[in-house]
Amino acid sequence: MEAFLSFLYTTGTSFGLKLLYALIVLVVGLRLIRWLMRRMEKGLAFRKLDAGLQSFLRSFLRIVLYILLGLCLVGILDIPTTGFVTMLASCSVALGLALQGALGNFAGGLMLLFFKPFKVGDFVEASGYSGTVKAITVFYTVLSTVDNKTITLPNGNLTNAAVVNYSSEGIRRVDMTFSAAYDSDIDQVKKIILDEVLAHPLALTGPEAPDAPLARMSAQKDSCLEFTLRVWCRAENYWTLFFDLNENIKKAFDANQIEIPFPQLDIHTR
Repeated sequence: MEAFLSFLYTTGTSFGLKLLYALIVLVVGLRLIRWLMRRMEKGLAFRKLDAGLQSFLRSFLRIVLYILLGLCLVGILDIPTTGFVTMLASCSVALGLALQGALGNFAGGLMLLFFKPFKVGDFVEASGYSGTVKAITVFYTVLSTVDNKTITLPNGNLTNAAVVNYSSEGIRRVDMTFSAAYDSDIDQVKKIILDEVLAHPLALTGPEAPDAPLARMSAQKDSCLEFTLRVWCRAENYWTLFFDLNENIKKAFDANQIEIPFPQLDIHTR
């Protein structure tokens, strides 16, 4: 019994010292990781990088440092790794399937940074979601929607899906349709629409626009004539111009007695 108690005391003391040492290393290591991350983010070379590459490197380096810290703790505590290695080797197929999605997202993140279909700050639409790109991390891309929701999309999905980038070009074309009654003067309706476009300061009507503003009758519907408007603007002014023209042209139609008819059906009886 004395030998057993002596063994417990010696073993407990040794493990307790190792555990205390491991806790000290853990606290110091976490502080050191935060310090290294702050130093990297303040570096001039890091700040010159693209914002998407910054977020990717930030998340990648943090993961690597945490893994190194974990390996240090395992070594300090003398945890046997042979059994884990054997288990991982025997379960390599299952592990590969489990990591397939993570590795695909990691490879997708590298492809996004290399081919640059979008960058941080762009407004994109992908996988049924749309929003402003806030970060491109190792495994995920983070979007912020116009109503301030955060959407996290796997990088692997983004590399295999169609991505619409609304911010890649400096200018965009606003396409709109308007309806007028059949007895309306076509030339007058076109003139009213174009006058409102030319009067708006955000509409591009000069040489910076690929085409001049266009207003033409595009269809003869069941109960109305349909007119199509095409006008260019700066990408950041798209929705402002869209809403302004909708309101201004409606007011101009009312001022000039241009009727916007409701759907109607004429029935003739004998």
